[in-house]
Amino acid sequence: MEKLAEQLLNEIWTTQLIPIYEKEKKRIDGLKGLSPLEPGIMNYVKITFMKSDASWVPDQIAIDIYEPLSFGDDSYKMEAGSYIDELSEDILVNEFFPALRERMNDIFLSDRYGAHFFGYKLQLVLEFQSEGSTLLHREYLRNEAKLNHLKQQLHKFIENKIWRDLPVLPSERDEFFFARHLVNPDLMEQDPAVIAPLINRLNEKLITNHKHREKWQYAYVSAFKEWAEDRFLDQYFERVGSYGLERRLMPDDRRPPVQISEMDFFLYAALQIGQKEPDTRKRYFELAVQLGSEQAAAYLTKGSGRFAANRAGSLMSGTCNDIMQSIEIRIDSEEEAAYREALTYICDLLREGFPRTYQMKLKSAEKHWLPVGSLAKSKLHQFFANALRYEALFPLISEYAELAMKEFAWYGDVESGEKSVMPGTYAVFGLGLLSDAYFPLVQRYMELVDSEHQSAQDKYAEAFVAQHGVNSRVMPTLVSILLGGSDMAKPVKGIEFDSPELADALNLALADKADHQREFVLFRMFGSEKKGLAALKRAESGRL
Repeated sequence: MEKLAEQLLNEIWTTQLIPIYEKEKKRIDGLKGLSPLEPGIMNYVKITFMKSDASWVPDQIAIDIYEPLSFGDDSYKMEAGSYIDELSEDILVNEFFPALRERMNDIFLSDRYGAHFFGYKLQLVLEFQSEGSTLLHREYLRNEAKLNHLKQQLHKFIENKIWRDLPVLPSERDEFFFARHLVNPDLMEQDPAVIAPLINRLNEKLITNHKHREKWQYAYVSAFKEWAEDRFLDQYFERVGSYGLERRLMPDDRRPPVQISEMDFFLYAALQIGQKEPDTRKRYFELAVQLGSEQAAAYLTKGSGRFAANRAGSLMSGTCNDIMQSIEIRIDSEEEAAYREALTYICDLLREGFPRTYQMKLKSAEKHWLPVGSLAKSKLHQFFANALRYEALFPLISEYAELAMKEFAWYGDVESGEKSVMPGTYAVFGLGLLSDAYFPLVQRYMELVDSEHQSAQDKYAEAFVAQHGVNSRVMPTLVSILLGGSDMAKPVKGIEFDSPELADALNLALADKADHQREFVLFRMFGSEKKGLAALKRAESGRL
C-alpha cells in the first residue's frame, strides 16, 4: 500500500473512527429493552475528502456513521493536512479503500462491540470532492452468521407472538422492527401471499385494542412507504420538484426492466398504504401505470372487479371503485324515488362487503346540511341531508346506518382529523333529530363511537336539545349522547331542568352508570358535578 494511503488510514482510524465507535459503544451498552428483532444499530460508514477550491477555506475530512439526511449534517469533521493535495482517485479507490474495508470487516465480524452494535450488513462509502467533481464509491459488508441469527429470531417471533392466540401480543417496539423485516428481501419473501396473513393476523388480534392497533398499522404503513420509495420507485423514477417529492420516469437506457413479482408487491404495498393515505395510494397506482401496469390502470378505473362498477337507475346513476374506496352518485331528478334508488344501490354494495370507509362524489342540484356545526360540508353529508327531506326514506336510511356503522372506522370524505366521522354518522344524526323512532339507533351509535378520536358528536348534543328539548322521553337518549362526547366536550347550552319528573328521569338514566360517567354527564348538563347535584336537589324539591 502507498505510504500516503497508509498514513491517512492510520490517522483516520486511530484518531477519529475508533474513538467515535468507543463512545457509541458506551451509549448502546446503556440502552435498555432492546428488541430481539433489532438488527443492530450501526450499518453505515462514510469517509468524505473535501478539497476546497478557495485558499481561505481549509480542506476537510468528514466521517458519517449514520446515513446523512438531506436536511442535516451530523458529520464528524477534521481539518486535512497538506497530503490531500497528493491524493488521487487511484490512491483512494485502489489503495486506501481496500485497506479500510479490510479493517472494517475485521471489527464488523468480531464481537468487539457487542451484539447490538453492528447489524448484519454494513454500507461502506468513500467520497472525494475535488475541483468541481465528485467520486463516489460504495461496497457492502455482510455478516452471514448474524443474518442467520436474525432470521431465527424472526421465525421465533412469528411463531410465539403472531400465531399464538391471545392474550399473547408483541410489544410495540418489536412491531416496529417486525414491520421493516416484512419488507426486507434478505429476511422475508416479498410475496403478498406470505406477508398478508401475518399482517392480517396481528390486525385481528388487536381488533379490540384500538391504540395498539393504530400504532401497528402506522408501523407497517411507514415500512411499506420506505420500501416503495427507496427500493422500488428509485429504480425507475428520478426525484424532482421541491424536496424531491415528485417523480419523473427515467429514460429507457437508464431504467431496468420491471420484474412482475416486484410490481405485484408494489401494488400490494400501495393497497396497504391506502388504508391510511388514500392520496399516496392513488399516486403510486399512477406511477405504476407509467411502468406499464395494466393492473394498476384497472384499479384506478374499475377497482378490484369484485363489485359491479356501474348502476343505472331510472332517476339516478352510480359508479363505484372499491380499491379507491369511492362511490359516485348522479341524481337526475330531485325526488324521493331518485334517492331511494341511490340508497338501495349503496346498501347493496355494503351488504356485498364494499368498504364502509368510502368517500362520495355527488352530482345533485340540491344542497342541504344538518344543523350540526361540527360536521364537514362534504358530498356525503350533502347526500344524506338531501335524502332526509323524505320521511318515507327513513326506514331505508336507518337500514343503511346499521350496515355502515363500524367502531374505529371513519368515512373517507375528509382528510383525517377533527372532522372525520364514523360511517353512518350523517344518517344517524339526521334520523335522531327528525324522529324519536330512531332514538335506539342513536344510542347504539353512541356506544360504538370512538370518543378518543372523534369529536363531531360533541356538538350533536346541542342540536338534539334544540330539536327535542329536555324531557323524560328523551332523557335516556340525551344521556347516551352526552356520554359519547370526547374529553374536549363542553357543557351543552339550552338545557332547562326544573321538575321532579326530570330529576327522576335523569336519576333513572344514570342508575347503572359508573361514577366517572355520572360526573361527566352532570358536567355536560350543568357545568360541573357540584352544580348538577344542586340542580337535581332543586328539581326534586318541586314535589314539596
